[in-house]
Amino acid sequence: MRNGFTAIVEQDGPWCIAYCAEVPGANGQGASGEECLSSLREAITLVLEHRREVSLRAVQPEARQELVVVG
Repeated sequence: MRNGFTAIVEQDGPWCIAYCAEVPGANGQGASGEECLSSLREAITLVLEHRREVSLRAVQPEARQELVVVG
């Protein structure tokens, strides 16, 4: 599954910093724009994987899981 997210990238002195508008808590940084975006991609992945893991702990055994694809 492939999703697109909005990266807000800013220059902060010698560093590029970024955050994701759709995934609160996902931030990246790097010496270049590409390093910054790579860091942000990893952060988005980690945040979403963690949220999925935490959410699934509360799922009742009789509940049905379905994949929903957006976009």
